[in-house]
Parts: sequence; structure tokens; C-alpha cells
Amino acid sequence: MEEKLPKIYSKKAILGFSIFLSTLFGGVLLFQNLLDVNKKKEAYIVLGISVLITILTIFIVNIPENPKSSLSYLCGMAGGSFLSYYFVPKYFPNEEQYPKKALWKPLIIGAVIVVILVALMIYSASIENY
Repeated sequence: MEEKLPKIYSKKAILGFSIFLSTLFGGVLLFQNLLDVNKKKEAYIVLGISVLITILTIFIVNIPENPKSSLSYLCGMAGGSFLSYYFVPKYFPNEEQYPKKALWKPLIIGAVIVVILVALMIYSASIENY
């Protein structure tokens, strides 16, 4: 009998979420993939690396006098590429054979987080103007 593979988030989904939200978000998707295939140790290593890349991104983006959002996208692309093109093939050499998870749940979570962050930025800016 053929072993049924669990659903995972695709390499493209991990890269996309890393670029448009953060490497941490892409790392959480890969973390979830690894937990789904019972690779707990590897999952926590990937999560730790994602956190480090995200912290590094925050420093890099805030180095210039006028922080540029394009630096954030470039760092997200670099971090996401590292996750997608190094870790995914390493832990899922036959990734294309796995059924893919739907992206609705992470998209909704990401949208909620972005809305909350934008609302907090607007709120804090309105307090500063008083």
C-alpha cells in the first residue's frame, strides 16, 4: 500500500509570504510543514533561523537615515529564497509529490496582522499629533 503524504505549503507559498510579509512568516509555513512530517528538531532550527533573518532584516532596513521599504522586500526575497531553495529541497527532496495546503488560513492571518499593525501605526501617529 502506498504511503499517503501529508499536505504541505509549497515552496512558492513560502517564498511569497517571506517577500510580502516577512521571512518569519515564510519560516512559520516551513515550520508547519516540518511538524506535519514529524521533523520537530528541524522545524525548530528553521524557525530559529527565520527569527534571526527577520531581526537582521529589521536592522538592515533601519540603518539608512530614511528607511526604504524596498530593502525590506529585498531582505524578504533573500530570506525566502534561502528557506525555499535551501531548506525545502533539503527536507522535502520530492516536494512536488506532496499535496499542497490551501493558502486561505495564512492569508487571513497575515491580513489580520497587517490590519492590526497599520491601525496601531495610525493610532500612534494620531497620538503624536496631539
